[in-house]
Amino acid sequence: MPFNDPNGRRRSFTDVAREVQKLKDEKVDGIIMDLRRNGGGSLYDVVQMVGLFIKEGPIVQVKDRSAGAQVLKDEDKSVLYTGPLAVMVDEFSASASEIFAAAIQDYKRGVVIGSTSTYGKGTVQQNIGLDHSGFKRDGGGDLGAVKLTLRKFYRVSGGSTQLKGVESDIVLPSQMAALKLREKDNEFALQYDEINKASYTPWNSEYDINTLKQLSNSRLQKDSSFQTILRNAAWLADENERSYSLNIDKYKAEKKLVKAKADQIIAAQKLKKNLNVSLLPMELEKYKGDENKQERLKQWIRSLSEDIYLNQAGQVMDDMIVEAKNFAMNK
Repeated sequence: MPFNDPNGRRRSFTDVAREVQKLKDEKVDGIIMDLRRNGGGSLYDVVQMVGLFIKEGPIVQVKDRSAGAQVLKDEDKSVLYTGPLAVMVDEFSASASEIFAAAIQDYKRGVVIGSTSTYGKGTVQQNIGLDHSGFKRDGGGDLGAVKLTLRKFYRVSGGSTQLKGVESDIVLPSQMAALKLREKDNEFALQYDEINKASYTPWNSEYDINTLKQLSNSRLQKDSSFQTILRNAAWLADENERSYSLNIDKYKAEKKLVKAKADQIIAAQKLKKNLNVSLLPMELEKYKGDENKQERLKQWIRSLSEDIYLNQAGQVMDDMIVEAKNFAMNK
């Protein structure tokens, strides 16, 4: 199936719409979209995906070096889900994932939770085949292709997602925060810039972002696990930048200390009291009779139940639900 074919049989937009509808049918109080380690995908799909949560309007701007910006819009006035929404991100959330998070943030439709910022991949590449370029190789055969960066993404608020990424509303300490893993750490990465903002109407938010930040910060300051991650991650990042001794005994001692710090981070990332995680009843039916799938499902649920980041996102969602109820009472 062509990647950008809107008539393709399987599309992330239709998959997400189907799952959101299932959650609506179960009358959930809030939805958390987990885009951690999500490298992105179809531009066409992410525009429609944002449209599940907002009324019609611009989602992202795309611009090359010569022409004016092309504004990609959600044309559908309907909104599938209007309740509290949170988006989880990390340093590896990139491209279309950043477009989704940025649009939700710019429209004030939901809260972005996670690392200080996402990866920062705001460029558009295109593969250009060399076989059709006039070049010929003796004996024929495939000359391959060259990938060129032709355009950049911009938020509806005007800023690029390039280099800067999407900065989280609620920041959770990350073991990767101090490591040089983002687009901005590449020597020849294109720079951040801004264009004119698009015309859009923010969502009528039912929460106060400053209140949510204060409540989250208060929890994090009391959480020894996140304090361990913050302290050890900074120490390990410094270790990556320094020289090591050639003395074998001293080197082994240093490596042992590094492993101890890393093990502390791994242990800190597991909840002391597991979350209660379960699938919707209809989803459980899919895995009956397939032991391999059932085992993978158990491992996945176990990893979610131990996830301290998901736990924090859930608590932020609880705060949003309370804020929404208070908003409705004070109308």
